[in-house]
Amino acid sequence: MTDRRHLLVYGGTFAAVDDRGDISGVRGTGASAGSPEGLFVRDARHLSRWQLTVDGTVPETLSPVTDGEAATRCVLVPRGGRDEPPSCTVFREQAVGDSSFVESLRVVSNRPEATTVCLAVTADADFADQFELRADHRTYAKTGAVRRRRILDDGVEFGYRRGAWASCTTVTAEPAPDGVEETGTGARRLVWRLELEPHGTAELVLRVMARPHGERRALRVPRSPASVAGRLQALGNEFTEGVAFPTGRPDLAAACARGLADLAALQVRASGPDGEELRVPAAGAPWFLTLLGRDALLTSLFTLPYRPRTAAATLLALAAAQATEASPRTVSQPGKIVHEVRHGELAHFGQVPFGRYYGSVDATPLFLVLLGAYVERTADTALARRLEPHARAAVGWMLDHGGLTTRGYLVYRADQGGLANQNWKDSPGSICSADGVRATGAVTAAGAQGYAYDALRRTAWTARTVWGDASYAALLEQAAAHLRDRFQRDFWMPDRSFPALALDGAGRQVDALASDAGHLLWSGLLDKEYGEVVGRRLLEPDFFSGWGVRTLAAGQPAYHPLSYHRGSVWPHDNALIALGLARYGLHDEARAVAHALVDAAAATGHRLPEVLAGYGRDTHAEPVPYPHACARESRSAAAPLALLTAVGGA
Repeated sequence: MTDRRHLLVYGGTFAAVDDRGDISGVRGTGASAGSPEGLFVRDARHLSRWQLTVDGTVPETLSPVTDGEAATRCVLVPRGGRDEPPSCTVFREQAVGDSSFVESLRVVSNRPEATTVCLAVTADADFADQFELRADHRTYAKTGAVRRRRILDDGVEFGYRRGAWASCTTVTAEPAPDGVEETGTGARRLVWRLELEPHGTAELVLRVMARPHGERRALRVPRSPASVAGRLQALGNEFTEGVAFPTGRPDLAAACARGLADLAALQVRASGPDGEELRVPAAGAPWFLTLLGRDALLTSLFTLPYRPRTAAATLLALAAAQATEASPRTVSQPGKIVHEVRHGELAHFGQVPFGRYYGSVDATPLFLVLLGAYVERTADTALARRLEPHARAAVGWMLDHGGLTTRGYLVYRADQGGLANQNWKDSPGSICSADGVRATGAVTAAGAQGYAYDALRRTAWTARTVWGDASYAALLEQAAAHLRDRFQRDFWMPDRSFPALALDGAGRQVDALASDAGHLLWSGLLDKEYGEVVGRRLLEPDFFSGWGVRTLAAGQPAYHPLSYHRGSVWPHDNALIALGLARYGLHDEARAVAHALVDAAAATGHRLPEVLAGYGRDTHAEPVPYPHACARESRSAAAPLALLTAVGGA
């Protein structure tokens, strides 16, 4: 059994299939350990099994599923041998649509006489919540849950109910199956007995409609995989319309085009402050095909010069989800911008805190950064006025609950039920000293202070030029200046000529040399002299792998090339670094980072993954994949556009 996974993504729906196009429902192993198979909609698995057999056996793969297509294709044959060639060949094509999955099967006889082929598809839907399928192997009680199966004239329907929570998956086929059989496991087997003429052909189309809890829209399954591919092509064309790709750097142009096409597929539904329907960038597939505040904000910032509509939609969606009250369980406080929005069963019943979860120290300042940058870029003062109450509430959170007034910095504490770290490096051990010791107490992450500084300055500009409030603007400018002075006093490590990664609860410097320093260049927090020193340091060999800047410089005891945040290379992190280097006039260094990332993208079909391993280019001629990376990630998809902003076509 192959352990590779191939993703098909369309808005809030994705499918993960193996090399044959099958779904076994098992957890991944090896390279796919972070990606379960199935059809997923709104955090629930609506197909947990989808397996094709030909004449009672699993077919062999002549041409496996390939990645990167809107509709996947593979070629299969029944098992045979040199003395008995396969009786037929099966051409399989699959695609996902909005809450749907469609598959076409073309069976071609290889015999000169009439022949009969028995084709079967075994299907099941376990409706597992994505959090049940995580690698932490936690279990969740689901008292009173009931599953049902109902045979239809042209297929089968799977249903699930737990109290008021109800979901269903409907499988239909054209032509209708000759029979629907029980399997003894809860799955159902759809069976066709195909009578083929000599070298004749038979075609089948199977359609799957997923209706998650609360779905009230009139849904339609696409007619064919080809129709889905056409829709995605149209969406991709819409996203690339008007974008001037660099003619002198074809690889950068290809990465930008690939990224925009991926962003078109990663748009999910959200609501604005007045209930208006919006499309915003999801964080990524497979695990984060939903609105994550930080991810959507950075994606929108990267695409702002080329597609400002994305920024406007993100701002409105996050304003609608902004916290208005305090809740320790969800880490919400008035004015705070949401970190994560989930729609699944476990969130609905409060078994995980992520229905609306606010465990982010940096989404709130980034909301203000994007608002200021958007207004400056587009002169859309109407949106700035509409969001003025939300912006003031966000500033209020930074000054009050965030800690700027009382502690001088934005701070966070580990959340026992949620995230231990609440900056962009949010894995448990990511904020650590050079020897790997984790920071404790109230953590003051360096990068978040840069975002806060930029947020204060940009909001001051908006207050003065749009809201007509000069006194408020002066207050914010003063707060920004004080933050800058404090930061360079408390974070700068003179013996290393580099800023600390963080301060711990006792105010001690967390001394790991980390890529977060590049975010300080992007936000402009460092004085020019310090910024130039930091920028050049990030291009030294212990930091720069040749594929990008590592999250943690090699040579420190805490470094590991396959650690999520302690030695890997993140494209979006590097995009921010490149923008920061350009801001400080370090254009050669910015070009070096941009060229490295573009080369990494070229090695993988011009698509940047969420994260790469930290192995150096000097010893590895191809970028080494990180084993659990999101294959489609909005920040990485938008990163080439940020590189284009930083270096142009150079």
